Amino acid sequence: MNGVQTEAVPAPPPSRPARRGGRGLGRIVPPALVIALLIAVWWIVVARTESPIFPTPWQVLTGAWELAQDGTLFEHIGASLFRVGSGFGLALLVAIPLGLWMGWVGGAYRTLNPVFQMLRPISPIAWIPLAILWFGVGDVSPIFLIFISSVFPMMVQTTSGVHTIERRYLRAAANFGVSRGVLFRQVVIPAVLPEIIVGMRIGIGVAWLVVVAAEMIALRSGLGYLIMDSRNAGNRYDLVIASMIIIGVIGLLLDGITRLLERLKAVRWRYVR
Repeated sequence: MNGVQTEAVPAPPPSRPARRGGRGLGRIVPPALVIALLIAVWWIVVARTESPIFPTPWQVLTGAWELAQDGTLFEHIGASLFRVGSGFGLALLVAIPLGLWMGWVGGAYRTLNPVFQMLRPISPIAWIPLAILWFGVGDVSPIFLIFISSVFPMMVQTTSGVHTIERRYLRAAANFGVSRGVLFRQVVIPAVLPEIIVGMRIGIGVAWLVVVAAEMIALRSGLGYLIMDSRNAGNRYDLVIASMIIIGVIGLLLDGITRLLERLKAVRWRYVR
């Protein structure tokens, strides 16, 4: 047109999808480098200050290996995991049905929510004297404390999830004449599952925190007890630090296991990016 010729611009070649291996390394390498840097700084500081009490990373590793060889370490880990599993499982059985009910039935929410909002801010540690008074010194006390600490986050998150369901889902189901029971099972529960998983992640984190605190005060087993016993029995700070690191690693693993629920087909739609 008008004697001007235009040349077709070639389309850019399609970009290659990122490799899964490279993406996996991209997630692992940065935190691994940060951890290695922290260990190096720790080692240098202890070596320069020549602290007679605070251990080096190597001393912590050898102390943990010492406990692992005679099985003591795994006994303490098993005791803590048993208490967390029991208390968290009971909280799960109570919090999710109760949260769904409070979110779905307005009268239940108006009646029970003020009570739970009064109990929720009370620190689980404040329940320790009452737990010992009611259940004595044993496994039941920390299980009760874990139940108290994890039931409220899951219940509140579940109730909030029901309240924030988009009304178009409910209207669409109503247009098809879906009964209230079917609506609850096939619309409400699937829509709330992502919020339930968030509540579970919060609850398991708080539960793991509380069991360590309870074991420091009222028990003779578990990682919390191991920290106090190592401190009192000859200032074994290598075992104190080793126990702290193990607590952190197990907490990370518990959170990772809970996050695996996000891959379920019923909830994957919420996390698609």
